[in-house]
Amino acid sequence: QVQLVESGGGLVQAGGSLRLSCAASGRTFSTYNMGWFRQAPGKEREFVATITYTGDSRYYADSVKGRFTISRDNAKNTVYLQMNNLKPEDTAVYYCASAVAGRGYDSWGQGTQVTVSS
Repeated sequence: QVQLVESGGGLVQAGGSLRLSCAASGRTFSTYNMGWFRQAPGKEREFVATITYTGDSRYYADSVKGRFTISRDNAKNTVYLQMNNLKPEDTAVYYCASAVAGRGYDSWGQGTQVTVSS
C-alpha cells in the first residue's frame, strides 16, 4: 500500500485540456501498476485508464480513448493523465490508484475535481 496525492484538476471549457498528476510516496513506485478512475455526480465510479509498472502497456476506457493519455515517471514517483478535447460528460472527481503487478487496486488518492463547461 502506498500514499497517493492527485493534483491538476480545475474548471475548463469544452474542447480544452488538463493534465492531472498523482504523486506516490515510497521508493517502490516502479513495482506498481497505476490507474485512473472517475466518479461523476450521482453515478458509480468508473475505470478511465491504466499503465503497467514498466510503462510499456496502456489501456483506456472506450469513452476516453484517443483523447486521454496516461504516462508515468518512475524517477519522480509520479503518474500523469493528459486530458485533451474535454467534454462536459468528463466532469467528475478523478482518482489515482495503485496495484501490485498482477493484483487488484488497493491504494487510492483523495481525488481531484475536473469540471468541463459547455
